[in-house]
Amino acid sequence: MSAADREATITPYPDGPLLVRGAVELRTTEGEPIQPRRRTVALCRCGLSTIKPFCDGTHKAAGFRTDA
Repeated sequence: MSAADREATITPYPDGPLLVRGAVELRTTEGEPIQPRRRTVALCRCGLSTIKPFCDGTHKAAGFRTDA
């Protein structure tokens, strides 16, 4: 089974992004498709990324903290 055929999983990374693995369809707020460039993508949870919806690591400098 290829990675593209796997069931999608979303894992919250402690004090960081949501890691998305498997076959998913990402869309902009306008409904346009976003092509993931990797098999695993990291989605921003802190709201400060300059490349939203993807994580750029800004959460580290901002001191973003989560419970999960």
